[in-house]
Amino acid sequence: MSNTTDFPKPTLVSVNGVKLEVFEAGKENAGKPIVLCHGWPEHAFSWRHQMPVLAAAGYHVIVPNQRGYGNSSCPTEVTDYDIEHLASDLVALLDHFGYDDATFVGHDWGAMVVWGLTLLHPERVNRVINLALPYQERGEKPWIEFLEEIFGGDNYFVHFNRQPGVADAVMEENTSRFLRNLFRKNVPPAPPEPGMMMINLAQAETPRGEPLMSDNELAVFVSAFESTGFTGSINWYRNLDRNWRVLADVNPIIEQPTLMIYGERDMIPKFERLTEFVPSADVVSLDCGHWIQQEKPEQTNQAILQWLGQQDGN
Repeated sequence: MSNTTDFPKPTLVSVNGVKLEVFEAGKENAGKPIVLCHGWPEHAFSWRHQMPVLAAAGYHVIVPNQRGYGNSSCPTEVTDYDIEHLASDLVALLDHFGYDDATFVGHDWGAMVVWGLTLLHPERVNRVINLALPYQERGEKPWIEFLEEIFGGDNYFVHFNRQPGVADAVMEENTSRFLRNLFRKNVPPAPPEPGMMMINLAQAETPRGEPLMSDNELAVFVSAFESTGFTGSINWYRNLDRNWRVLADVNPIIEQPTLMIYGERDMIPKFERLTEFVPSADVVSLDCGHWIQQEKPEQTNQAILQWLGQQDGN
């Protein structure tokens, strides 16, 4: 399915006051839903290598472009992108398909949403598979304040919040270059540059490392963000402190069987205390960077299918 013409045609589904662009595979496998949630700045297309494999394994594969992405709705209010809205979209998507619960798979920000969904609506999630972003312990300080103290104002999480619109505009002026420079693999380690990382990537003349995907594949992402801009997707970051407050009184323990897949060369650190919060977590590490399911699709598929098989007693 890496050929863009093989990717399923979407349907627009009305849920939770928005429309989501939803791609499916394995519709004939009704009753075994698995929902794949992309990260930033991505697209449902980032799961192109997983969809046919999971469908062949007997799953009804449901892959939304979440709000702010692709042809899904892009609300104008920043607060419309908090974890309550994002999780409720997925709950409503299950309702649309007539499912009580599903296995949820998330990468990057999609993993953050799956963790939050599982905390807020545990009865709708039967298993969790997350890539790149481990469970995030809710500390005593709101996220942006904490990150600003540790990393300073140029940290892109902080910058997105403290200087709204600045990075959005730079990335929109350089959409193709930004995504070309971001979606790389085998990037040699280097000390952090001064300035804001995402703005630097949007303006860098020469990319580092090797291309993650073909030009035709990259064009899917470029076309999507040339259409939407980046503000809707960046608004997810602008709700981190709101999410911190939303989750204040929620039981922080995730009881569902969970698979956590790390990229050994990812900038995101592993969470050594994962099983304190996710007691049933199994961990797999692959020799790759951040874009795990696109950089190592066969190994990712093998890890997911093997774990699902174990959970099903196969």
